[in-house]
Amino acid sequence: MKLPNREDVLAAYAEGPEAVVTLVGELVTVIMALVARVEALEATVEMLRARLARDSHNSSKPPSSDGPAARPRSQRPPGGKQTGGQPGHPGSTLRFSDNPDRVEAVPSAQTCAHCGAVLGGVAGAGEERRQVFHLPPLRLQVLELQGETKECPRCGLRNSALFPPEAPGPVNYGQDVKLPGVYLMNYQLLSYERTAQLLGDLFGTAPSEGTLHTAVQECAAQLAPVEDGIKEGIKQAAVAQFDETGVRVEKKRGWLHVACTTALTFYAYHAKRGKVAMDEIAILPEFTGRAMHDGLTSYAQYGCMHGLCNA
Repeated sequence: MKLPNREDVLAAYAEGPEAVVTLVGELVTVIMALVARVEALEATVEMLRARLARDSHNSSKPPSSDGPAARPRSQRPPGGKQTGGQPGHPGSTLRFSDNPDRVEAVPSAQTCAHCGAVLGGVAGAGEERRQVFHLPPLRLQVLELQGETKECPRCGLRNSALFPPEAPGPVNYGQDVKLPGVYLMNYQLLSYERTAQLLGDLFGTAPSEGTLHTAVQECAAQLAPVEDGIKEGIKQAAVAQFDETGVRVEKKRGWLHVACTTALTFYAYHAKRGKVAMDEIAILPEFTGRAMHDGLTSYAQYGCMHGLCNA
């Protein structure tokens, strides 16, 4: 029903009180319908706004789903301090070395910079020191290991010398070459390809991606006792925080699980999010303290105490 205009109101007035009452009733019905429609639209707008505001920082959405929109500005009021280092903050200015690796003499001035007088035969009146910090030449050094092969006089077996583990084959990369690669990939988050390219640019040759992969596996094996120690420390903690967030590995959606205390942090990737993954990670099944989390139903299946993180 359309809203009444001026002519409708005058006509109802001319017909009498009952016509006016009928017109007002119809008008109230239209207004109530419009109010209900506005409320429904407002609820839809709020739902869409909340959905648009969700990202990897306030929901379980993976970081890869975050759009290119600018990050919101900090709501913290300005403190009145200038940007940059503050007074009293220790600087990182280069300081003179008491033991330079090399000392070189530079030519003395031959003429006066003011009047042009010849200074060739003038004795020195003092000495000025300046230092320049350089990197040593970046090149690989080759260590050749030589050992005798001995033939057994009894059975004839030719026995090789006892070469160290870093030389399992004829030509090998040493640990000091592999370690920068492991660091660049796992801490600086470079890809295998770019890590190999960087090492090649710096040293003229570089481990292949396969060699780098093997180095990562060797490092992981050596860190296994540390990883086990972290897990045991979290299991024994009185309070620990648990969470999981979406992450893509080889273009497939998976989950990065975290268990942490104020001193220990353990990360584990798993294709699943819930109890199957938590059982295989093997911290929550043996945890007896208070587990702080966001209330995901999988956590409630463990017999420890619980608390909501209220994120």
